[in-house]
This record gives sequence, structure tokens and C-alpha cells, in this order.
Amino acid sequence: MKVLVIGGGTGGLALAHGLKRAGIEVAVYERDALRTEGLHGYRVGIDPDGSRALHALLPKELYDTFVATKARDPKYFNMLTENFKEVLSMRVEPSTDPVESEKSISRMTLRQVLLTGLEDVVEFGKEFTRFEQHGERVTAYFADGTQATGDLLVAADGAHSRVRRQYLPHADIEETGIIAIAGKLPITAESAKLVPPKVFEGISMINAPRGLFCILHVMEFQWDRDGQVKQGIGGNTEELIRRWPGLQFDNTRDYINWGVSATRDKFPANVMQLRGEELMKLTLDLTPDWHPDLRRLFELTDPGTCFPVNIWTSAPIDPWPTTNVTLIGDAIHTMTPGRGVGANTALRDAVNLCRALIDVRDGQRELIPAVNAYEAKMIEYGFDAVLKSRAQMTSDDPIHKPVIGRIALAVMRTGMRAVNHLPPLKRRMQASMMAYRGANRDELSLEITPAPAQKPAPVQK
Repeated sequence: MKVLVIGGGTGGLALAHGLKRAGIEVAVYERDALRTEGLHGYRVGIDPDGSRALHALLPKELYDTFVATKARDPKYFNMLTENFKEVLSMRVEPSTDPVESEKSISRMTLRQVLLTGLEDVVEFGKEFTRFEQHGERVTAYFADGTQATGDLLVAADGAHSRVRRQYLPHADIEETGIIAIAGKLPITAESAKLVPPKVFEGISMINAPRGLFCILHVMEFQWDRDGQVKQGIGGNTEELIRRWPGLQFDNTRDYINWGVSATRDKFPANVMQLRGEELMKLTLDLTPDWHPDLRRLFELTDPGTCFPVNIWTSAPIDPWPTTNVTLIGDAIHTMTPGRGVGANTALRDAVNLCRALIDVRDGQRELIPAVNAYEAKMIEYGFDAVLKSRAQMTSDDPIHKPVIGRIALAVMRTGMRAVNHLPPLKRRMQASMMAYRGANRDELSLEITPAPAQKPAPVQK
């Protein structure tokens, strides 16, 4: 059995690791020309579901490196006003478990971790154009004139998947009507003083009038820009990072990452073409009445880190007839960042598909029934996450309406302040949030064993 994976994102690379460890032939075809390309985005939160999947799929040494390269764990989850006044603050209980815990990860570094050990599996500069199915085989064609044939083709090529457009043309993605601007600035003596202590040590969300929203992440790492572990870090971590053969830290300095979002009508028509200083000015124009320290954060942002994001979401579809083409991650269930589970759902797909293909390897199921079982499960939890994420981030939300929006914001703040002063309600809310993000759920465990030894054929006399 040979598996063709189109796209070298989080889900596709994690799947490739699991298949390689299981002795299943796999090849990943990535559009970027170089390993150091595709370094988009800043923080990604890996929840217990995602950690469990990575722990199952990656070699032990590489999973340990993934944990070693995470940022400091957030201590608080905060909801604030645009004037930095606390609405709700929940303490995030510390966890020493390297698997069953939340992790703040640099997207850039995660990509480098996942590429490590797949040098013989990933082919760069492979722009997918189309596929053809020939009975039990499937062939992928690329823009450079080459092609590859295997038994299963896996679409892992993101929200604008070309595989999906050909395979499931009715599976649409839709604009949510929300635009975001993202940027980051280094942590310095000045920038560190601009945020309150709980904000510096946590993840913070700001809901403001006119439906404006801002998220703040403070990312402090264990290593410096040259890949050297900072003084005082444990010896085991230091040795892991020093020996990491794929050492390429592309996002290494401590930084504050922010994102400001609003409905499209708050932005100029050409917002997706703006860059750098233009986006910084636009952010300041959107937030004239915000706290001076918040506005100063925007002013200190490195213009080269600013980019606009059009927030898309999938439209859930009914199950389709299973063939030797399937999909994982954003290629099938693109979701808004409203619930912060996009990458984690892709990792969940990867471990579940890997488990199904190991069953095929071991002769427990044929390929199509195994893929069908994976798809049935993935469609259920994947589109459930799509709908719940969309509910958190859509222009249809009353908070974006001119008059009713202020009432909705006031009601939300009143409710959150009540929770903030009632410990039992706060504990219940925190437990619910962690349960949704996979805490104490063990269904993603996977024991990857080598392929069973083949019995020698009898000698013909």
C-alpha cells in the first residue's frame, strides 16, 4: 500500500510520521519550494486532543522536542474591555503532564518539528493540479509535469484545496464576513510594561463596541535567537534542542502576538491588498478610544509581521461515497478560529486515518471500508467543530449590529462579570471549556507497531 498526501501542513505531516513508523509507504507533495517557506502565522494552541494525536504519531524523541520547543504555559484566560478592565479571569491550572495539557506553540517552529525525519518522504515544489482514478489506483499530477501513483490519495492541502474542488465540488467554503489583522512585536522592557501582569502571563480576549475583537498572546520561549537554550533551563531540554537534527528556529524571539477583527464593512474594500504600515494605521484608526497602552502595542509592532486574514468556514455536507481519495483538516472542514480547534481537529483526523490504514496493513479490513469508517467519524466531529466555531465568529452575530450590538455587549459583560465573582460558576465554565478541548479524553491513543513479519513462502520441490 502506498499513500499519497497532498500538502505538507500540520495534519498531512503528522499523518506521514504515523504511516512511516507503521511501515506504510507514504509520500508528501508540498507546493512550497523550500523547507523554510510556508512560515505563516504565529501562535497555535495545541490542546490535549492535539497533543495526544502528536504523541501517538511522532517518534518519541521528536514528540519530546515538540514539547521542549513550546512557549511558556499560559497561567490565565482573560476577558477584558478595550480599556484593559477585567471582565473575567480564569486561572489555568498548571500541568506537568507532557501529553494531557494545553500548549502554546509557534506555528513556524511546529512546521520545522514536523518536517524533521521526513526528509525522504516530503517532496517540495510539487504544485498539485489534478488526480485520476484507475480502478484501485489513483494518480496525482503536478504542475512541473510529473505524476505519482498510489493506492490512496489524501487531501491535506488546506482550505482552498484543489483536491476537494475536483473530488467534492459541492463542498463549498464561505466567507464569514469577518476580517482580521494580525501582527507581532518583540518583548522588550517597554512592551512588557504595556500589559497588566495577568495579560502578560495569559491569553486575553477583548470584546469592544462596534463588534471589534482583539486577542493577545504573550509567547516566551526557552531558547534564544541562535537556538541556544536560555540560562537556567533544565539539562534534558537543552540537550534535546542541541541534538535536534532539524534545528531551524524561524520564530525564536519572545514576542507579543495580537489580532484585531471586525465585520468587513469596518474595513476599506482593498484591505486584503494592504500590508505593513498601512495595516498598522488601519488598526489604530479602528481603535481610537482604546487604552493608550493597547494602542502603543499596535504602534510598536514590526510592520513586516502584519497581514490581513479573510475568515472562511466550510458548509457542512452529507456523507459521500467512499473511494481511494479522502481528506483531512482544512481540506474538508475549514473552521474559524472562534473555538481554537482547527489544527487540533486536523491532528485528530491524522491519528484516526492512520489507525484505519494500520488495520488495512494488518489485513483486518479492506482499504475502502477502513476509509469509510474514518470518514463517518470525521464528518461527525469535524463539522460539529465547524458549526461551533462559526457560531463564535460570524458577521451574523447580534454584537455586530449598530444598536442591538451595544446591548448584546453589555449583557455579555454583565454575565461574565457575574461568573468572575462566583467561584462555582467559574469552575463549571472552566471545566466545560477544557472538556471541549479534549481534556481527559483517551480515544486518540494509538499504539503504532511494526508491520507483522511475513511468513516465507514454502519452497517448491
